[in-house]
Amino acid sequence: MDYVNCQLCPRRCGVDRTAGERGFCACPDTALVAKAMLHKWEEPALAGSGGSGAVFFGGCTLRCRYCQNAAISGGPVGKPMDSQELRQLFESLIAQGAENIDLVTPTHFLPTILPALSPKLPVPVVYNCGGYERAETLRELSGKIDIYLPDLKYADPRLGQTLSGAKDYFPVACGAIREMVRQTGPVQWEGDKVVRGTIIRHLILPGFVDNSLRVLDWIGEHFAPGEVLVSLMRQYTPMGNLPAPLNRRVTDEEYDAVLSWMYLNDLEGFTQEAEAADKGFIPDF
Repeated sequence: MDYVNCQLCPRRCGVDRTAGERGFCACPDTALVAKAMLHKWEEPALAGSGGSGAVFFGGCTLRCRYCQNAAISGGPVGKPMDSQELRQLFESLIAQGAENIDLVTPTHFLPTILPALSPKLPVPVVYNCGGYERAETLRELSGKIDIYLPDLKYADPRLGQTLSGAKDYFPVACGAIREMVRQTGPVQWEGDKVVRGTIIRHLILPGFVDNSLRVLDWIGEHFAPGEVLVSLMRQYTPMGNLPAPLNRRVTDEEYDAVLSWMYLNDLEGFTQEAEAADKGFIPDF
């Protein structure tokens, strides 16, 4: 796994980032850390009382038109760090009380990140991603990641293409999630904290309830009750000049319909209050 002939994400750009070439993510061969913080707003089973030690990396392998982290996801943003500096950052967050190390959008910097995870940290490592991942890349992480936290955004290929530039999002993300669960096994708890397993996030989009129902159907069909957890998110916040219906928040009726479907599929996990759809919860980048 390296930055030469880069194949890290499903875009498989094939560029040599060590030679200054740039692919879809537009990022160099040095990890860019846009922000590091004790993040108190992750799922309670992750954040605990100390917060997640969130490390937000610049750039992304998707281009979601509604991205709440657009200030850092659209390109090469952040402080360059090598593996040793990343390790020091992880240890600093743990010393501040972090319940885990939460790697946010890390895929395009994995060759730098992986050495920083050895020897094993004393807290769980969370892989927080958009779900659009190569299973082949994920296999290189086996034994390094305790908790996978992927999105499963779309079952509809038209939405994947229109909103994230990824028509193949659904089959690719489904394959990635199956690999994640293969690595972690069923969710494991210690008290009120998840210490191992896969938590699938799904952000409900206004006006696209049917997409959400299809996503939940797939999860319910492929995993036993409790094998994975679902984080059903209603925090969608209109960003920029988006057309209807994406220019509004999710209604109570929409959220209740999807929540009922989640329970009908015997899925366990987390829900969100309407107040979560507030720009005040977006980290200041």
